[in-house]
Amino acid sequence: MAETKTILIAEDSSVILNLTKKILELQNYKILTAKNGGEVIKTVENNKIDAILMDLNIPIKNGMECTREIRASKNKDIATIPIIAVTGNANNYSMEDFKEAGINAYLPKPLDFDMLVQTVKEYTAK
Repeated sequence: MAETKTILIAEDSSVILNLTKKILELQNYKILTAKNGGEVIKTVENNKIDAILMDLNIPIKNGMECTREIRASKNKDIATIPIIAVTGNANNYSMEDFKEAGINAYLPKPLDFDMLVQTVKEYTAK
């Protein structure tokens, strides 16, 4: 059996976090969570993460700042983690902004859970 992939969900809304976590656990992913940008960076440094679902509006460091920091890591395993942006106000950002920050994919809120699973599978299938 394939090794379980670990997904970090960076989300400050408990409702969205718990729902997303349940859906991905049903797909046999191991889930780690972070409610703010500081936790995101700590979690990434201390765990092997296969992909990150990054809410762009998390406290302390927003998702764009976290993404840039992860991409700047000297550790290649950290710097290349696929990052999937999740936001309810993508109008504040262009695809160019996402690319420049190093975001691999983007999912709008409210989340389409079929799309979520499909996107996570796509970025964790190695």
